[in-house]
Amino acid sequence: MGVAVRVIPCLDVDAGRVVKGVNFQELRDAGDPVEMAAVYDAEGADELTFLDVTASSGERATMIDVVRRTAEQVFIPLTVGGGIRTPEDVDRMLRAGADKVSVNTAAIARPELLGEMARRFGSQCIVLSVDARRVKEGAPTPSTFEVTTHGGRTGTGIDAVEWAARGQELGVGEILLNSMDADGTRAGFDLELIEKVRRVVDVPVIASGGAGALEHFPPAIRAGADAVLAASVFHFGQLRIGEVKDVLRADHVEVR
Repeated sequence: MGVAVRVIPCLDVDAGRVVKGVNFQELRDAGDPVEMAAVYDAEGADELTFLDVTASSGERATMIDVVRRTAEQVFIPLTVGGGIRTPEDVDRMLRAGADKVSVNTAAIARPELLGEMARRFGSQCIVLSVDARRVKEGAPTPSTFEVTTHGGRTGTGIDAVEWAARGQELGVGEILLNSMDADGTRAGFDLELIEKVRRVVDVPVIASGGAGALEHFPPAIRAGADAVLAASVFHFGQLRIGEVKDVLRADHVEVR
């Protein structure tokens, strides 16, 4: 039997507040990430991901405080991404109570960074976040998917599937695979992207981007994802974590 599939809500945090609104009746303050984390913990989330979308590096101390307060209250694994550029950034987040740190843009600029982080902190702590989009016809990537930066707006010309494989070679313990085409559409996960990455890596793959209905989750697992991540559908209460687990169980998927 494989490892149980994880269901992971993602919170975008800007200067210590949750952005991309939330609509939980149970919350006194819909902008407080710690309070939201506690609700998700109670609802059965297997992990939580915080994405620090703060533009200025001066606000990083705020994020460390959010992580510390969350880790004191919530006992499921916590991954933090956004603005992680150096091993020292990783160290600060892990010391504050994060279990894993996800790295994106800094690794594109200098892939060796992933190996340095994995050796220093352990592969299990380092997640490579890949923002992938389909390239236009005739573009020069073997898989037809390329790595992007700046929220999918800027192409890098790097083949996304090869980049995921390279991340594993360099020592990352997990791939967070974001489909920039599917993101926000609520039309379902990009199954072709998941399948292509699954073929070239053995480490867990977290599928992100496109979740809009309960029936979208089982196909992502069948395509090869080990975990499913979603944001707005959970924040607005369209879907609850327990419902996602129920639909996965009905599809004979092992969940926690």
